[in-house]
Amino acid sequence: MSIPRTLIVTNDFPPRAGGIQSFVHGLARCLPPESVVVYAPAWRGCARFDDREPYPVVRHSSSLMLPSRAVASRAASLIEKHGCDTVVFGAAAPLGLITPGLRAAGAKRVVMLTHGHEASWASVPLARTLLRRIGEHADVITYLGEYTRRRLTRVIREPALVRLAPGVDTDVFRPGAGGTRIRSALGLGDAPVVVCVSRLVPRKGQDTLIRAWASVRRAVPGAVLLLVGGGPQQARLRRMVHLRGLGGAVRFTGPVTWSSLPACFDAGDVFAMPCRTRLAGIDVEGLGIVYLEASATGLPVVAGRSGGAPDAVLDGETGLLVDGTSVAEVAAALTRLLTDPATARRMGERGRAWVEREWGWKRVGARFGEILADHGTTGAQ
Repeated sequence: MSIPRTLIVTNDFPPRAGGIQSFVHGLARCLPPESVVVYAPAWRGCARFDDREPYPVVRHSSSLMLPSRAVASRAASLIEKHGCDTVVFGAAAPLGLITPGLRAAGAKRVVMLTHGHEASWASVPLARTLLRRIGEHADVITYLGEYTRRRLTRVIREPALVRLAPGVDTDVFRPGAGGTRIRSALGLGDAPVVVCVSRLVPRKGQDTLIRAWASVRRAVPGAVLLLVGGGPQQARLRRMVHLRGLGGAVRFTGPVTWSSLPACFDAGDVFAMPCRTRLAGIDVEGLGIVYLEASATGLPVVAGRSGGAPDAVLDGETGLLVDGTSVAEVAAALTRLLTDPATARRMGERGRAWVEREWGWKRVGARFGEILADHGTTGAQ
């Protein structure tokens, strides 16, 4: 299968940590190095990161790329310079708005990835109009799972939609990935640890974990909640911990490097992110790659029933699905897993096997290559 010369235009790329960043980076890594060029924002540590990549990464002048004339012009120049005939947008919205200019520069095929925020746009009048305009210029638009597909079909015509979900590098996310070092650095010792790896934003449910933690500690004395990541809710969450007198029972790492994430997962006994849908469906979880990364690390997971998150958990087998708005339900799920280590261990083992079987990058990369190599008319030309 011949892979066309491809330009990936994306706001989401390492070394910034995040699920979409990992997804787009993994896709780039699946392609022959000589066939791909990445155009992404500047981020602290990006020069060192880019030096290790086997393909060229061109950085924007700032940490955010908007669908502006300057971004469109730079992307067009990269198409011409590198002879790219295919463009992949790491997220359809909003950068997909620059597609007409890239067509004029020589892009014959345009593939746009979608995530949770595009599914949300589909339900908002003005955003829906922009998403429809974006979709009109794509050959293929990908979706994560059935939930996001249903939302997108309100706006985008069905034939252009194909499923492409993230993969997980099971050589990187694995039991023994460095958790002992993290535990030692934080002074956690052998304490039972529930870890949440995510940005500190309302949808992810760290506040619910904190509200549930006193109940969990009554059943599991000495248990520690480890919140990994930074975000706008950090100050509020710290106040919640202080007001509840939880002190050292809840630890915050703050922002962490992309390369340290596997060790952070491995520091836990249970992974939990009780996400919930907010703002009448506008703020919703698209999938939750962190659940799969946790499973690959051998952890049982507790996930909220928000959007496409249930696609990343086999309820009762690899973890437990909960109502992310229910403190009692979240506390009960965490307590169950912490007090029944045999069940937790079996769920972690099943999760690892499931990710290896169904979510490995070999399978995802093959599907991505098929999407790029198919020059049939599946959308706008």
